[in-house]
Amino acid sequence: MSVQDFDAWLATRCAHVEQALADSLPADAPAGLCDVMRYAVLGEGKRLRPLLVLATAEALGGLPDAALRAACAVEIIHAYSLVHDDLPCMDDDVLRRGQATAHVKFGEARALLAGDALQALAFELLTPAEAGGVPAAMQAGLCRLLAQAAGAAGMAGGQAIDLASVGRRLDVTQLRHMHQLKTGALLLGSVRLGRACALQPVSAPVWQALDNYGTAIGLAYQVVDDILDATVASEQLGKTAGKDAAQDKPTYVSLLGLAEARALAQRLRDQALQALDEGGINRESGHLHALADRLIHRNN
Repeated sequence: MSVQDFDAWLATRCAHVEQALADSLPADAPAGLCDVMRYAVLGEGKRLRPLLVLATAEALGGLPDAALRAACAVEIIHAYSLVHDDLPCMDDDVLRRGQATAHVKFGEARALLAGDALQALAFELLTPAEAGGVPAAMQAGLCRLLAQAAGAAGMAGGQAIDLASVGRRLDVTQLRHMHQLKTGALLLGSVRLGRACALQPVSAPVWQALDNYGTAIGLAYQVVDDILDATVASEQLGKTAGKDAAQDKPTYVSLLGLAEARALAQRLRDQALQALDEGGINRESGHLHALADRLIHRNN
């Protein structure tokens, strides 16, 4: 697949997701709650998680309506997690995606409630009321996958470990476990959501290949995040650079050094592509390969 073809796919899918997110978010929630929700979700954002859902579903001939709903749902869960992570009781940050964090702009209470409302909205999107849309069994499966990725055994559990690890010395195995939950679970979950949209049963080799791919890029994303946090200015990063070092949090850069962290990111990218090849997922017609490359070479 050419770079131009992938860029065209990327632009089209991001536009679809952006419009679907805008249509899904409430315009009339009480006491201006809708303003906080829309602020947290819309605008700047890489939309990597929705793109993983859509690319996986397309590779398997998945149901388009289910895939778009799942893409929006996982992005809304991601947005809610950022709102909560930025709160003073968590990471206490003032900059996100190049603008003031939600609690700085709207106050802590409304930011907290907006996060709660976004989490509920994600599951509402996966269970449409209209008949003839997404099959009920598929709805249930998507809800379960998203809940697992976001809950105590996934993103929330990883964040708990992260907060408990400030000032502590973790080894690479412990750091990997933390980030497989905190960051990796929602990225792997995005691949699994796309897989769950398939209309035909997915073979065991393809099932495992996609899990291996999702696990590798989930960890690679965090490794690159740590590298960027240590090497890129806040203006380019869109969030406060150097925050992990300032808070004495363990990172791949602090444990391995910059050169080895970069080498690890490349190895994980290679593992992701190898998994797709072993699962027989076509490199030329699919977009999962290109997404892995973009993830590794991003600059924010």
